[in-house]
Amino acid sequence: MALFYSYRTNPPLYPQWQEYFRKYQPPTLIVWGKNDLIFPAEGAYPYKRDLQTLEFHLLDTGHFALEEEGNAIADHIVRFMATHIAS
Repeated sequence: MALFYSYRTNPPLYPQWQEYFRKYQPPTLIVWGKNDLIFPAEGAYPYKRDLQTLEFHLLDTGHFALEEEGNAIADHIVRFMATHIAS
């Protein structure tokens, strides 16, 4: 419950984070569960507005995407890192 209660402090910071994304344009990977009831898929779409270098994936999973699609998510991470992050 403490973690859930502490999350309430995040939404007021969203405008700051969005401004950071617009200004610095970090390469970003979004892998989201399209059936997530805690963080609905609608929350993923605003990143498309602010980021130019964005790889965006909605998976047919819920909130526990790593447990349900861990291998697929790992594949997305490996490809993203190879493409966007200099070694």
